[in-house]
Amino acid sequence: MRRKLFFWELGGFLFTGALGTLLHFVYEWSGGSALAAWFSAVNESTWEHMKLLFVPLFLFSVVQICLLGRNYPNLLAVRALSVLTGVALIPVLFYTYTGILGRNINWVDISIFFAADLAAFALDFALLRRGKLSGRWMQILGLAVLWGLAFCFVWCTFRPVYLPLWRDPVTGIYGIP
Repeated sequence: MRRKLFFWELGGFLFTGALGTLLHFVYEWSGGSALAAWFSAVNESTWEHMKLLFVPLFLFSVVQICLLGRNYPNLLAVRALSVLTGVALIPVLFYTYTGILGRNINWVDISIFFAADLAAFALDFALLRRGKLSGRWMQILGLAVLWGLAFCFVWCTFRPVYLPLWRDPVTGIYGIP
């Protein structure tokens, strides 16, 4: 069972990394489609890069819940916590290193995305394996967190908050160009 879970989590890490990378370009490839804006990055803001991690993680979660949910009754709560961790690591690591250096470096930005992806699935694996967070209310809370984040990522793409997290450093705009 542990080996099967490891391969699921490895697959999730690879899926999230690959799809998140592709989603960086989908909005532009679509010619600025409003539908593509729901799930892909519309600008270079930190918020939109957090969405690049969230969307594949969310999609993989749906598949994993359907196929493994009975074996891991703590899956929703654990996934919510690991998603929050991965998504939070992106701005924490980005603003920390750019605050120290005074500028950003593209390869470091890309590395942060993959480090956040790895951290999310490593935490996921550890907590699922140990059976942590398995109470019924924890699962309900986990489901609410995942859907709440999905709503926030879509909403804030179309109605961004005017704070640096949502500001595109290249164009200086917020939200959809």
